Amino acid sequence: MRLELGTPVRCTEDTFGELADVVIDPISKRLTHLVVRPRHQEGLAARLVPVELAEGGEEESEISLRCTVDEVNRLEPVQEFAYLRLGEFPVEDPDWDVGVQDVLAMPYYEADPLGPNPTYDPNVEMTYDRVPKGEVEIRRSSAVTSADGHDLGQVDGFLVDGEGQITHFILERGHLWGRREVTVPIGAVAKVETDAVTLSLSKDEVGALPSVRVHRLGD
Repeated sequence: MRLELGTPVRCTEDTFGELADVVIDPISKRLTHLVVRPRHQEGLAARLVPVELAEGGEEESEISLRCTVDEVNRLEPVQEFAYLRLGEFPVEDPDWDVGVQDVLAMPYYEADPLGPNPTYDPNVEMTYDRVPKGEVEIRRSSAVTSADGHDLGQVDGFLVDGEGQITHFILERGHLWGRREVTVPIGAVAKVETDAVTLSLSKDEVGALPSVRVHRLGD
């Protein structure tokens, strides 16, 4: 099954949303959960869907879940909000690790209405995803680095077998009109961390792998 990030996700009776991220066991390289973001459902958070509920859709352009929309909405929500001092990390949780993070607002100065000196707010506003303990999260913008330290591009998707084992991941290289897909065997992955993949191949070795032109809506 091909899991392309951004692909529509359909439940048994209706479309739920899209595949936002995936959660991986970094030791076994097995995909454990899909992070599914709802579409057109204001106020609903992305959900953590066990990969056992997923299968290839009738169309190659979608992922099907063996559950209803209501059942997905009862699964664990992923995203949390935190207001932290710069450099602080979300509170340690015995059951969850911190996945991908996005800063919403950085520290800033603001004018003091009672005097000439500005006041400084040292805090940051951020959202982060909760993932099961010991697992990591990958999204479309996650960076891929070669063994010799070169930035190769970003993750675009995965090929998985019926047991959820990742066999290949799809690397998107280049920008705009020059974007190309390279299918990289999972055996060439040296390390998977949240938001980052490091290969055991050099930049030149990756460049020698077969690639195809990426065609997306609007290209």
